[in-house]
Amino acid sequence: MTTQWPRFDRPYVAAIHDITMAAAAFVLSLYLRLGDDFWSQTKDFLLEGTLLFTAICATVFASFRLYRGVWRYASLDDLLAIAKAVSLAILIFAVALFALTRLELMPRSALAINWLLLMGMLGGPRLLYRIAKDRGFFGILEQGFDGRIPVLLVGAGDIADAFLRQQRKPGEQYRVVGLIDNDLRKVGRYIHGVPVIGVPNKVENVLNKLRKSAIRPQRILIADALVTGTEIGDFLELADRYGMTLARLPHLTDFKIGEAAMVEPRPIAIEDLLGRPQTRLDRAAIAKLIEGRRVLITGSGGSIGSELARQVAETKPARLILLDHGEYNLYCIDREIAEHTPTLSRRAVLGDIRDQMFLDQIFGTEEPELVFHAAALKHVPLAESNPCEAVLTNVIGTRHVADASQAFGATAMVQISTDKAVNPSSIMGATKRLAESYCQALDRQDSGAKAHYVTVRFGNVLGSAGSVVPLFQRQLAQGGPLTVTHPDVARYFMTVREAVELVLQASTLAIHSNSVANEPSGAKSGQLYVLDMGEPILIQHLARQIIRLSGLRPDVDVAIEYVGLRAGEKLSEELFHEHETLVPTGHEAIRLANARSIELSLLAQRLTELAGHAEARRIQPTLAILRELVPEYRSEPPENAVTQ
Repeated sequence: MTTQWPRFDRPYVAAIHDITMAAAAFVLSLYLRLGDDFWSQTKDFLLEGTLLFTAICATVFASFRLYRGVWRYASLDDLLAIAKAVSLAILIFAVALFALTRLELMPRSALAINWLLLMGMLGGPRLLYRIAKDRGFFGILEQGFDGRIPVLLVGAGDIADAFLRQQRKPGEQYRVVGLIDNDLRKVGRYIHGVPVIGVPNKVENVLNKLRKSAIRPQRILIADALVTGTEIGDFLELADRYGMTLARLPHLTDFKIGEAAMVEPRPIAIEDLLGRPQTRLDRAAIAKLIEGRRVLITGSGGSIGSELARQVAETKPARLILLDHGEYNLYCIDREIAEHTPTLSRRAVLGDIRDQMFLDQIFGTEEPELVFHAAALKHVPLAESNPCEAVLTNVIGTRHVADASQAFGATAMVQISTDKAVNPSSIMGATKRLAESYCQALDRQDSGAKAHYVTVRFGNVLGSAGSVVPLFQRQLAQGGPLTVTHPDVARYFMTVREAVELVLQASTLAIHSNSVANEPSGAKSGQLYVLDMGEPILIQHLARQIIRLSGLRPDVDVAIEYVGLRAGEKLSEELFHEHETLVPTGHEAIRLANARSIELSLLAQRLTELAGHAEARRIQPTLAILRELVPEYRSEPPENAVTQ
C-alpha cells in the first residue's frame, strides 16, 4: 500500500501550515535574539504578541492568495509573493506595536530575524515539496511500492539529462536507480539526484552490488549515442543472463526543431548492433549534385534503389524517373515519393534494362542527367542456378544503361557494386565484376564523351530483400531453428541509409571535387569507390543477437543449425583485389581503388558474343567467356543449373 502524503495543494492545509509557521517564527526570532533572557523578558507580551502577529500574517497571506498557490508547481513567482507578504505583515506588525508600546518590549533586531525565519519557513517547504514530487523523493522512500519500472541508464550526458528530467513528471513509468558512464570523473557524482555508479565494463559488478541492496533493475536503457555495436551486444548478453530487457533512447538529433521531445525508449534494432559512428556528409555538395537535375534510378523498387529514390527526392531534383521491372515494388516506392514530396515531378517506368530499345526510348524521352544504376540480380544461389539470367541482367543490362547514358548525354552514371565482385567465387560476383570493368573502360576512353562512369562498391545491406536478417526473422517467427552455413562465415554489413548516403557522397567526390591528390577535378580514370564497411561480423553471432533481441535464449529456446556453404559462397568477402591500388579521398569512409582495366574495343566485342550465348541459354560458352574476362573467377556450374 502506498503511503499518503499531506496534500499541500489544498488551500486549508496550506493555510494551517502558513499560520503555524508565522507563530513559530515569531517565538523563535525572540528566542534567537534574547537567548537565556527569553522567558524573563517576554513573559508580559509573548502570548499577546504571538496572537497579534499571527492574525496580521493570516490576513496579509490571504490577501496575497498564498493559500491558493499549488505547491507542486512552486516557482520564483511564488517566492516573490511570499517575500512581499512577509515584508508587509512585519511592517504592519511593527507599526501596530509602535502605536501600542513604542516598541519598548520588542527588540527591533528581532523583526529582521523574524523576516528571515518566516521567509525560510514558508518558502523552504514549498520548494522541498516540489523537489520531492519532481525527483521522486517520496517514491524513493516507498521503493518497490511506487509501481514504476527500475532501470539502469547507460550514459550520463545530454540524452540521460533529458530522460531524467522527463521522469520527474507525474505519471512517468521509469525509476532510474543508477547511471553508467565511461567518464571515470563522473563516478560517485549525481545527476538530478541519481548517482553515477560505474563504468560500462564493470556493469556486472554494479548489478551484483545493487542486488545485494535489494535493488533489481528490470531494464538497461542505452542513453549514449557513442556506445558501439560491440558494447550493445555485450549489454544484450548481460541483460539475457540477468533476466533483464535492453532498450535505447533516441538521439537528441532525431528530434525536429520545435518538436516536443518525448524521450521514449525503443527496442534495440539489429542496426544498433553495428554501432557505426555517424558518417560525416557534405550535404551541400550532394545538393549541388542533384538539385535541379533530371535523375533516373534503375532498380528503384529494391532496397538500395528505393532508398536512393527517397534521398534523391529530398534533394529537389528537377525530375525523378523511377525504373524497375517489378510492378508492386515500383508502385510502392512511387506512392511513397508522391506522399512525401507531392510537388516533385516524377515518372514511374515499368520495364527491363535487358531491353536496349526500351532503354533508348526512355533515355531519349526523359534525357536524364544523372543515372543511378541499382538494378541487379544479387541472390548468389539463384544466380548459380541461372547463370545466363545473371549475365543478361548484371552484365548486358549494365552495358545497355551505360551505353544509353553516353548516347543521350547524361552527365554521370553511378553503378552500385558489391564486395562479391572481388576475387569472385560465384556467378553473381563475377557478373558484377565484369559490369565494373565495362563502366571503367567506358570512363577511361578518350572519345570526348560527356558522361562520367563511377562505380561504388560495398558489402551487405542490413534487412535488404533476400538477405540473412529477414531470413533469420522468418525462421525465428516459426520457432526456429536459425540456419547458418558455417560457424566461421563472416560478412560486412551497413545500414541501407548509410550505404546510400555514402553512394551520394562518393558521387560528389567523383564528379565535383579533387578526390585524389594531383588529379584534376573531374578527371576520368575509371573511378571505383569502396565504402568503409568497418569490421566483418560473424553470421552465427548475428543469429544469436537476433534471438536475444526477441527475448529468447540461443541454443536453449531457439537452436542454431549449420547447413554447409552454398554453391558460390565464401567464408569471408573482400573489399579490394590485391592488384587494386588504394588511394585516400576527401572522405574518411570512402576510398578509391585504381582497378585493372580492359581495352574497351576488345571488351565490347566479347560482351556482344557473351550476350548471344546468354540469350540462347548456352551455359558452357557463357561461362567460358565470363572466366576469360574475369580471370580471378573460379567456380564450377552447379548440377541444378537451369537451361532453356
